[in-house]
Amino acid sequence: MFGPVDIALSGMKAQTKQMEAIASNVANARTTDAGDGQPYRRIEAIMRANEDGISGVEIEEMTQDTGEFEMLYDPGHPKANAQGYVAMPNVKLPVEMMNMTLASRTYQANAAIMKRYQEVVNAALELLR
Repeated sequence: MFGPVDIALSGMKAQTKQMEAIASNVANARTTDAGDGQPYRRIEAIMRANEDGISGVEIEEMTQDTGEFEMLYDPGHPKANAQGYVAMPNVKLPVEMMNMTLASRTYQANAAIMKRYQEVVNAALELLR
């Protein structure tokens, strides 16, 4: 059985991966060729609870969003089609910013749990002295 520190640590690790995915999405929000001739596809971290009850969270997989690409009218762009439209990544910056805020606050909450646990342990040790 995991203790509070292990649970909080697993949450911090998972949110770190989530923030890495969000940072990649933001950095590539205007990338029209991700190396395969297609625009960058948004990635996201899929989390799941560990199988043995209340024991934290883990990243199940990092997956690409298969949503439609946004079409932007820019006839001078080298990737523009015959009608002048360019396929742009399926990244929406306001959504990414909301996800980053959520991931950051979740990380902070887990860090606060670890800090409080440390304070409780220190108080218990003081009582034993």
